[in-house]
Amino acid sequence: MTTTAPPVRSHDPAAPDTQVAEAPAVAPADVRRAAERARIAQRAWLDAGAGARCTALDAAADRIAAAAGDLADLIVREVGKPIAEARGEVARAVAILRHNAQQAYDPVGTVHEPAAGPGLLLTRRRPHGVAGLITPWNFPLAIPLWKAAPALATGNAVLLKPAPQALGCALRLAELLAEVLPADVFTVLPGEAATGAAVVETADVVSFTGSTAVGQEVVRAATARGIPVQAELGGCNAALVLPDADVRTTAGQLIAAAFGYAGQKCTATGRIIVVGDPEPLRAALTTAARALTVGDPRDAATVCGPVIGEAARDRVRTAIDAATGAGARVLATSETPDGPGWYTAPTILERVPAGHPILREEVFGPVAVLQTAADLTEALELARDVPHGLVTSVHTRDLDAALTVVDRIDTGLVKVNAPTTGVDFHMPFGGTKASSHGPREQGRAAADFYTSVRTVSLLPADPTGTP
Repeated sequence: MTTTAPPVRSHDPAAPDTQVAEAPAVAPADVRRAAERARIAQRAWLDAGAGARCTALDAAADRIAAAAGDLADLIVREVGKPIAEARGEVARAVAILRHNAQQAYDPVGTVHEPAAGPGLLLTRRRPHGVAGLITPWNFPLAIPLWKAAPALATGNAVLLKPAPQALGCALRLAELLAEVLPADVFTVLPGEAATGAAVVETADVVSFTGSTAVGQEVVRAATARGIPVQAELGGCNAALVLPDADVRTTAGQLIAAAFGYAGQKCTATGRIIVVGDPEPLRAALTTAARALTVGDPRDAATVCGPVIGEAARDRVRTAIDAATGAGARVLATSETPDGPGWYTAPTILERVPAGHPILREEVFGPVAVLQTAADLTEALELARDVPHGLVTSVHTRDLDAALTVVDRIDTGLVKVNAPTTGVDFHMPFGGTKASSHGPREQGRAAADFYTSVRTVSLLPADPTGTP
């Protein structure tokens, strides 16, 4: 493997001097060679049939389940995810594989009568070939697998370019899958931007999750090649709290959605919009924020651990300082542990001036802003006044009000009396506006994305039917 780039390394966010993994960066020429091998392997993988793919994905689920404890510990060490969430992610990874194993048996087309005469009209789905996947660090098992599993189930081979911060998780995943998949059907390609660009230049279909800026570059490059592409990008998500909401329950959900895993989720709650009198919710949020456990992600009680790195920590602190410098007020914050980790205090701001960037841009850290609205109409206007459109939650006992939000909000997901965080892997996932590009992920939508539809006219050689 030829490479001149520095090696890729990951470090423990709770102990930044501790290196977790290291691997050579894969050069663009080696990406192209990996794609050639993947294309050869893909043809045999497809020809093996649905039963072979189902069996292999089920076996992959078994391997991950057997290694669950070690994988959860690795997630904690490499990306700083609290251990309770890390265990949940491993369980989700197993469920994603089991679900998609069965998807291998799903219908691949439909049969229709021709407009006139004997014969049949068929539609048939076929895999694109090699799926190029570019994934982030915050869900180092779940996101690679909710992309890779449907791609594999439908007969594609996979090239995975993981975020450098999640290198160790990706390499371990590749080791486990190598035990049950044919060679070159699933390949991990460590690297930085040049490696990712090479994946986009060589794959037959591309799926990306990450920042808006990088995602837009991926979309442009893939579109220029004329290949299918989907990109899941950022969010600036709002929670609408109506006057009849259960204040204590809602406050607990909001704090968890804003500050769980240090707010490092595209579905995290960044804005809390309370309709009517804000005082009951303000008090409940303050109490819940102060009770939040911030600390070592290895501790089972921890909800909010470190952010992923120094640049992330500085970005969060800069965003808070800019808001308070413009007149915002800190409603509530928490203590952070002493020590070397990349910790930053979970913070709720209020009285942020209208139009301030923190109201419109994703911070990707433990920061939430409390806003007030006189009525539901104003709350919806505030919620929509952002470039992104990933997820909105609404908290109310009023079904009519909840349905009004469902009908009038412009996000791809709407949660009623549930936190903005959390994704159902068997349902379509994606946003609107700057949050997403292309078809949805997960569920049946994923199978649609990783395949193309052919229409086949099947007519008798002798239309008269004469033997």
